[in-house]
Amino acid sequence: MQDFIIEPGQRTPSIKFIPDKNIFVIEGTSSPEDVRMMYYPVIEWINKFIEELLSDGSKIYNNDNPLRFRFNLSYFNSSSAKFFFDLLSELEKLHKANIPVNVEWCYDEGDTDMEEAGVDFSNLLGMKFIFVPKSS
Repeated sequence: MQDFIIEPGQRTPSIKFIPDKNIFVIEGTSSPEDVRMMYYPVIEWINKFIEELLSDGSKIYNNDNPLRFRFNLSYFNSSSAKFFFDLLSELEKLHKANIPVNVEWCYDEGDTDMEEAGVDFSNLLGMKFIFVPKSS
């Protein structure tokens, strides 16, 4: 599958999905004016990626090399939260198919709102996240 990369903008995050290197990262700020225009291609790419993984029985990702999906956000608005939930719901399909997925949720130490957002996503989806506090 081809890589999917979006460079960061003033109100949009950097998105890097590079399957061959097990790099799946969303980082920065997410408050785009048009969330659908920003994230529709991302969801479309993730859907195709997951479909390929599930259909070919690929063993690229296993217990020794789980798929690592990293959220490293400093801020996101409620419209972006809906997209993140949809994206995480897609990753849950892999989890349910016994393809190991590690969701790393990064937050600045002391940013309880960002930490709690990750806890909420984790609880809503029934997926265990890895919480990564960052020093300021």
